[in-house]
Amino acid sequence: MIYNEEYETLPREALEALQLKRLQQVVNRVYHHVGFYKKSFDRAGVHPNDIRTLDDLKRFPFTTKQDLRDNYPFGMFATPMSNIVRLHASSGTTGSSTVVAYTKRDIENWAELVARCFAAADLTRGDIIHNAYGYGLFTGGLGVHYGAEKLGASVIPMSGGNTKWQLMILQDFGPTAICCTPSYALNLAEQGRAMGIDMPSLKLRVGIFGAEPWSEQMRAQIEEAFAIKAMNIYGLSEIMGPGVSMECAWRRPVCMFLKIISWWKPSNRIRGRFCLRANRENWFLPH
Repeated sequence: MIYNEEYETLPREALEALQLKRLQQVVNRVYHHVGFYKKSFDRAGVHPNDIRTLDDLKRFPFTTKQDLRDNYPFGMFATPMSNIVRLHASSGTTGSSTVVAYTKRDIENWAELVARCFAAADLTRGDIIHNAYGYGLFTGGLGVHYGAEKLGASVIPMSGGNTKWQLMILQDFGPTAICCTPSYALNLAEQGRAMGIDMPSLKLRVGIFGAEPWSEQMRAQIEEAFAIKAMNIYGLSEIMGPGVSMECAWRRPVCMFLKIISWWKPSNRIRGRFCLRANRENWFLPH
């Protein structure tokens, strides 16, 4: 259930020391390399040297979704384009598209964080993962793909749609885990039953669902339809993509697997089933 013992079992004192060190690094980097942040910090009357403790973070201004839209496409990047190996973007359905990018190091970190999520869901290198999240500018498909490979599992890169083909692969390849949106899982179950497929007889044992809100009622429907354990994965492109947090196999509150750059205080940032653990390092867009 633990993928990276060093970071996932850090004592609180060591964790907070690492958080402070990386917070200081990222605040300095954005102030000197991203025009938006220099203006934002100056307007708020704060400077990177003001970060002496973790509690000092509360003095710094938030970055909003509108800030990302206003700096479309590359105005928030903290590293030259020559260091960027991949670009992703939102659909822009509620406004201007927000663009995110990744250095090679970011991709490696992202893969590890998704691997940690899969380990928390009791997946191992012996599993076959049917990935039905969309590939492309959406972060879901590739984020899950690289994390599954980092774990050492076998990946079926299905992407979304083509439901009849998906159902054939589910029967013929025998995957033990499926990753997709919860609504698409219910659609697969419905279409499978219509085709006369005994869905609970598939080799699936785990489902990892996210990219949209879903309820406990939907969870119960999915688990009954597939005879699997359904777990929630959380992510958003503005931070990284899938891998921000994961519900573990014991259905405990969702754990954050972000590696440390900035800091959220656990005592006042717990929301519902999400329990913050630690943040992550990101070089391209460190807001």
